Amino acid sequence: MEVELRLFATFRERVGERTLDRAVAPGTTVRDLLAALEADYPALDGELLDGEGTPPSVAVLHDGKRADLDAELTPDDRVSICPPVTGGNGT
Repeated sequence: MEVELRLFATFRERVGERTLDRAVAPGTTVRDLLAALEADYPALDGELLDGEGTPPSVAVLHDGKRADLDAELTPDDRVSICPPVTGGNGT
């Protein structure tokens, strides 16, 4: 089955693509997908998963909602990955 990955900002730059269609086996979880992405793209290693899940500053959405890393993916699911966002004028 296939799922769609949407990458934003620095994650998109590191992978070189805005979207990726990934073939995954039945029973694959969001966590499994993120681990596979880190393995395939060394520039992402340690950015998407740490010992506790995703770093708090990284937003992972599964079909538009905050992802449960242990949720199993189904055909045509969409996973979006957004890096930390900072801002402000520094005053």
